[in-house]
Amino acid sequence: MSARLRVHLMAARREVAVARRADAQKAERVARDRVHRAKVALGERGTPWWEQSAAEREARWREGLAVLETT
Repeated sequence: MSARLRVHLMAARREVAVARRADAQKAERVARDRVHRAKVALGERGTPWWEQSAAEREARWREGLAVLETT
């Protein structure tokens, strides 16, 4: 599950780069929001992953994937 989140994170980072090169501010904002959501789901932002139980991490991963895979 965390591997799928990393795939989303890297794709969103590529989207940021594409939007910056195209000077597309709205697209860049959308891509940066996706980067943020992926980082929160991975535990890089917000509550650190190492401070959560395995069940809490899995719940955070599932919630993050649900958002990222529907947007």
